[in-house]
Amino acid sequence: MSAEYTQKRKPTNDELRLIKFLITESSIKLPNNWELQLTVKPMNDQGMGSLFLFLSNNNERKFGEQISECSFIDNDGVKVIASLNVDQYGELFELDIWKVDYTPLIKLPDDFNKSL
Repeated sequence: MSAEYTQKRKPTNDELRLIKFLITESSIKLPNNWELQLTVKPMNDQGMGSLFLFLSNNNERKFGEQISECSFIDNDGVKVIASLNVDQYGELFELDIWKVDYTPLIKLPDDFNKSL
């Protein structure tokens, strides 16, 4: 099923853990309990794990800027880069996950603080 027809859902615990880590690495300020409002929609990225992020019902959004990034090694030894982006209004927009060989992500790591 293509991503444009996928329903919004709550993020998984691992997805939320990565988003929270990237937020701490940025200077963005979010309202208290923002994670309770957060819904996500998977992108059509061949299984790498990228997500559109929603804190409101505003659908008239477009990419604004990248606010943080981290990298890690997937279970198969391939480098992965995860970027957190906001929209033109400064609200969470997307979690962009890029596995450098374009294969599907196997698993998010337990610790994002490990440098490569």
